[in-house]
Order: sequence, then C-alpha cells, then structure tokens
Amino acid sequence: MTTRAGYASDPARSHGREFGLETQTARGPRTAFQRDRDRIIHSIAFRRLRHKTQVFIAPDGDHYRVRLTHSLEVAQIGRVVARALGLDEDLTEALCLAHDIGHPPFGHAGEDALEAAMAGHGGFDHNANTLRVLMRMESPYCEHEGLNLSWELLEGLAKHNGPVLSPPWALAELDAAFPLELSQHASLEAQVAAISDDIAYDNHDIDDGLRAGFLTLDDLLELPSIAEQWRGIERRFAGAPRERMQSELVRGQIGRMVNDLLAETSKLVEESCVGSVEDVRAAGRVLARFSPAMAEEERALKRFMYERLYYHPEQIAAAEHARAVIAGLFEAYRSDSGLLPDSWRASLREVEPARSRHIADFIAGMTDRYAIDSYTKVFGSAPAGLRNV
Repeated sequence: MTTRAGYASDPARSHGREFGLETQTARGPRTAFQRDRDRIIHSIAFRRLRHKTQVFIAPDGDHYRVRLTHSLEVAQIGRVVARALGLDEDLTEALCLAHDIGHPPFGHAGEDALEAAMAGHGGFDHNANTLRVLMRMESPYCEHEGLNLSWELLEGLAKHNGPVLSPPWALAELDAAFPLELSQHASLEAQVAAISDDIAYDNHDIDDGLRAGFLTLDDLLELPSIAEQWRGIERRFAGAPRERMQSELVRGQIGRMVNDLLAETSKLVEESCVGSVEDVRAAGRVLARFSPAMAEEERALKRFMYERLYYHPEQIAAAEHARAVIAGLFEAYRSDSGLLPDSWRASLREVEPARSRHIADFIAGMTDRYAIDSYTKVFGSAPAGLRNV
C-alpha cells in the first residue's frame, strides 16, 4: 500500500461538495475522491468523448485515438506518477478522466468557432465549460444540479494550468456559487494531471500521425532527442519489424518524460519544504514539472508537431470545414429555435446573453458525428473533406 505524502490531498479532509452529501450515501466503502471518479465514469458527458476529436475529425479508422481513449491514457500516466509521489491516486485519476469533458465537437477547431460565435456574449472556453458541464448540465440526481463533485476535484479542473486571475464568465459564475480559490495554485494531483495530459498527447499524437501517414519516421529523426533514441532502439532490436520499433520509440519517450517529471518534482517539493496541500497551493509556482532540459526538448517536440501534423494542409482544410459546421449550426439555431430538440427549445430564453449561451451549451455537448448529422439535416449535406483519415 502506497504511503500518502503529507503534501497529498486527503479525502478525509475534503472541503466538501457544493450541495452537501446526498441523502443516500451508503453505496459502498468509497472515499470522496473515489466517488468523484465513479460519477465521472458513469456520466453521459464522459461517454460522449468516444465520438469527439482528438487529432483527426470523426476518423473512420478504428485505431485512431479520440477524446475518450486519450483521457484513459492520461489517467494511466497520472496514476503512475501519483503513486510514485505519494499523492492521492483516485483524485489524480478523476482529474485526468474529466479534463476534456468540456471540449466541443471537432476539438480546437470547434472551440475556435464557438469562441467566435460567442464573441459578443462572453466567449467560450473549453476548460470553463468542463466545470459548467459537471456542475450544472450533467444532472442525474433528484436533489441538485450537476454531479456534486468534491471541491478538490473542481478546484483542480479549474486551475490545473495555474491560477486563474481573470476567469471567463462561466467559471466566474460557478466560482461565485462555490468559491474555488482561483488566485492560488492547485493541488499536486491537479498539476500532475495537467502534465500527464502533455505527456500523453505529445507522444500518442506521434503514433496517430505515423499511422495516418501525416508524419514519417524520417521527419521525426530531425529531432536530435528522437534520433538518439531511435539509434538505441535499432541497436537493441536489430531486425525487428519497423512498426514495433516505432511503438518502442513512443513507449520510450513516455518513460523518459515520466522519469524526468518524477525526479524534478521530487526535487522541487523538497526545495520548497511543502508539508501539506495548503503549502502546495501557497507555493507560488508549479511544482510538478519537467527539468529545464526536458522542458526545452518537449517544447521542440510541440513546435515540430504543430508544423508537421496539427498545421498540415489537410488538417487545416478539415478544420476550416469543421468551423463552418459549428458556425452554421449556431446561426441556424439562433435564427430558428424550432430546429432545436424539444427539451432544449423549451428552456431557451429570449434575452441575451442567456439565449446564445444556451445554444452554445447544446452545440458544445455534441459529438463529431452528431454535429455532422445535425448540419446535414439543416443544410442538406455536410462539407466535403471534413474527414481526412
């Protein structure tokens, strides 16, 4: 059994839930953070991630990652790191599983389109929308809105990338109802979840890019750190099939990043003399991070991935089509509320910004394929070239 570090989050000392405990609380011997994880896994919003873009829009191939598989991979990395550092594994896992729930269809292209559509009504931010989904829109309980998750889980999602000094409207409203101390850093569990996300997509997007033919091994070998690892793999596994060696490269990359993260975080925790989760929040800096050398290596990898994969001409073209779908749906629903499903139309308000925000809530919850089907119903057909794998 892993010993809990003094600076770890403790479910027995949780700040509680917005609506208190429900009347039926005896559903197995679970901690507060285990309940959070289970509520996320059982949510409709989590299930919808299986049809939301990770890198490629509505991919036809069965082996490409989507938001759901990505979130599971982030959770696996997060648990390993949390266990090694003596953190609460359940809280870390819950944060990893929930971190992308607020993403609209078509990934960042869909987010850009909603941000533009909502420019006059407060804008759109996928991280704030994650909190909005979990605290208000996903409501399976009779006693309250939302999933009524722990303060620590919500705090971690709100500021896993650091303090939020100018929260967008959605996060500001939620913080006013259930204050999350946005000006402080989050727990180490949240910091680990954030960097586990980076580790997962940095490396798994390589895997998907190679599978789709958008990247080649020769492209990757332009990066000195990748080339050095590849030479070692060729020496160790001479004669092995190229695909297996590429898989070894991705696994090796993840292992190097995890080991570097553990060493650097342990050093920073010791230097900062943090003895409690309160000390972590008050430390004034991120403690879960890469060493300077690995951080520079990771930045170089990200620059490469943007240039060769995310900004590939076919990806840019598909993103333009995706933005057109979201923009078209938003304007159609604003012009004719009769196009909305009955339940959404019944709760639509006529005043702004509530009207536009309600429409954005509906669109943000769509999966890729539901958005494509909805656009086709309204306009007769979806843009050609929306899918590129």
